[in-house]
Amino acid sequence: MPLAVIKTGGKQYVVTAGQTVKIEKNPARAGQNVNFDALLIVDEASENFELGKPILAKKIQGQIIKQGKNDKIMVTKFKSKIRYRKRVGHRQPYSLVKIEKV
Repeated sequence: MPLAVIKTGGKQYVVTAGQTVKIEKNPARAGQNVNFDALLIVDEASENFELGKPILAKKIQGQIIKQGKNDKIMVTKFKSKIRYRKRVGHRQPYSLVKIEKV
């Protein structure tokens, strides 16, 4: 089973064909195809290994299944003795991508 390491959104993901991956938000709409150009490693078999220096010329295809937001996290600022308290919530957007071809 071939596997690859792709780089998107400032993070690296190990993917295989048919796998569903939660990545940082991609501007494409749900149902659209997306290509990942920053391919770092491809391992098709144990003896056929390609390492990019820094990236490979190949591409990986995927399809965006869903756009969404993660659960809310609460950030709190607090200073003692001066009655300063501040709470802010944040929901990080994400894209759910199904890898079609490695």
